[in-house]
Amino acid sequence: MLVDLHSENVARVTRRQFFGSTAGGVGVTALASMLGNGAAAADKGLPGLPHHPPKAKRIVMLWQGGGPSHVDLFDEKPLMREMKGQDIPDSVRGTTRLSTMSASYAKWPCQPAIKPFKKYGQSGLALSEMLPNIGSMADEMCLVRSMHTEAVNHAPGVTFFMTGAQVPGRPSMGAWLSYGLGSDSENLPAFVVMTSSDKGKTCGQLFFDYYWGNGFLPSRFQGVRFRNTGDLVPYLANPPGVSRESRRALLDDIAAMNAAHLADYGDPEIETRIAQYEMAFRMQSSVPDLVDFSGETKTTLDRYGPDGLVKGTFANNCLVARRLLERGVRFVQLMHSGWDQHGNLFTQLEAQCKDTDAPAAALMQDLKERGMLEDTLVVWGCEFGRTPFGQGDPKDPKGRDHFGRAYSWWLAGGGVKRGSVYGATDDFAWNITQDPVHVHDMQATIMHLSGVDHTRLTFRYQGRQYRLTDIHGEVVKGILG
Repeated sequence: MLVDLHSENVARVTRRQFFGSTAGGVGVTALASMLGNGAAAADKGLPGLPHHPPKAKRIVMLWQGGGPSHVDLFDEKPLMREMKGQDIPDSVRGTTRLSTMSASYAKWPCQPAIKPFKKYGQSGLALSEMLPNIGSMADEMCLVRSMHTEAVNHAPGVTFFMTGAQVPGRPSMGAWLSYGLGSDSENLPAFVVMTSSDKGKTCGQLFFDYYWGNGFLPSRFQGVRFRNTGDLVPYLANPPGVSRESRRALLDDIAAMNAAHLADYGDPEIETRIAQYEMAFRMQSSVPDLVDFSGETKTTLDRYGPDGLVKGTFANNCLVARRLLERGVRFVQLMHSGWDQHGNLFTQLEAQCKDTDAPAAALMQDLKERGMLEDTLVVWGCEFGRTPFGQGDPKDPKGRDHFGRAYSWWLAGGGVKRGSVYGATDDFAWNITQDPVHVHDMQATIMHLSGVDHTRLTFRYQGRQYRLTDIHGEVVKGILG
């Protein structure tokens, strides 16, 4: 029998014994009443966590699905301009694992950045001129130019970072942190997910539920996905003719029955069912307020660009994310597709930057103005980068293929070193030459900033203690402020 050491579960053993001794009488009624009058406090997490004082009390993950080109956006290489169209030397390429789309190429034409780079801020951080708004926040950022991964295809790459394995089935990072640290909000979930796409301009990526799943953790810790059409969360509204008071009475009766089953069977999924019903009831009032933007100033809304109030866009999701973070949501995961430029690099990369640049910067600026950036970790990440060589006709390449040997991320706020660059690559942005950061290292570092020792937050499943970072990962101290 597996023993879940979650702090509330310890208390629930006592309640279960109490329910059993009262044969479903006053104990069950008391639980239903307690839940019904809103006394169910926010989940406070496991005993002993956080392991150390957190620098980041909340996290927003700006996931850029498809593989943004580090060569074009974050890692300037002047030599590549001089060698445009020439083969990248064998001594540089080595035995790098590539996708099947380009692994058999006979030519490896060097493709430099399609737009110039500029230096931004007092730190002089070099970024593409296609990212002027993110560049305006350069002095808040730590740019990591030495990320690397074994994954060469999209779904395994995303799954690898989100869950610690390329094969689906393990808990996502948001689920791990919700499980370990609990929630600071009584009226919203601890872990919220929103998705957006590139409006059909490029090859979009699918969003699989396991990217925010609970894996083998109790299902109450999975991410709650807000929809980008219709109601944010389905079934929150009362059916026609059912008042809020009637629904409250119904939930009290259901809670009593579920508590009786919990007393008999001790199934943690029954606890999840009770908690989800209650959260849904409280969200009836919190969600409409969440998307009421009437109190936002024109200056604030303008920062997010023309799509700021268009539901389902990356810009609108960034605005909602800030409001979620303000209301105590611990982990917000925004997933945006469209960075997969195999054959339209010259026409669509800039358009993708226009869709995402202003909203990401606006989110950082809003957090900073509200005094929240200091203890909110903003992470801009992806599954891999793009090849330094052009894909397609060697004489006239139109795109770039997947590339995991070296690529770039950036972080801001939440205890990272401001206005800094960590890691470096060679003259072709191909091989890491300084301070490599593996996927597991980044996971360990994010958890460390959240106050969690990644080696100590574990869950026993099928006879083994599992953790997000598997048996790997080291905190990257050079990223820490």
